[in-house]
Amino acid sequence: MRHVHIRPLTPTDAAAYHALRLRGLREAPTAFASSYEEECEYTLDFVAGRLAPSPSQVVLGAFRSALPGADGVSDLAGIAGMYREPHRKLAHRTLIWGVFVAPDARRIGAARALIDGLVGHARAMGGVQQVHLSVNAANAPAIALYQAAGFTSFCVERHFMIVDGVPQDEMHMSLALR
Repeated sequence: MRHVHIRPLTPTDAAAYHALRLRGLREAPTAFASSYEEECEYTLDFVAGRLAPSPSQVVLGAFRSALPGADGVSDLAGIAGMYREPHRKLAHRTLIWGVFVAPDARRIGAARALIDGLVGHARAMGGVQQVHLSVNAANAPAIALYQAAGFTSFCVERHFMIVDGVPQDEMHMSLALR
């Protein structure tokens, strides 16, 4: 039996994060604005910099691990990031980005735990009133996850990006923190 443990990633997690991020970009290209071709050339030092602790951003990892008393092995099975808007007039908002859970780790609560962790982190930041995210409008499972977590759609942006010549619509969603 396995369970999921959520924690902020640090620069020491760069190799595992980069490998999972590249997997997500390769396997689900319509889920990300970035591409595998762009990020496969990132150095581990660059990736470590993205994971450096900061009061305005966090990247969480979902670690799939054996139950206590087992072999203690754990592996990074999911990732999700969030940053606070840098401009003073927008600092009441955060944006969730880069959510990916490995297909063999889905349906064990990892994605929901990542989203709940990020929302909790936003609440703890102080002054944050809204959490925003964007999702491919054709990704029904992700949309259902975000709706179950309390997010509502406020806009669908047509032709947000083009992947392999095919226009992709993007749904923008938000969660009011009260």
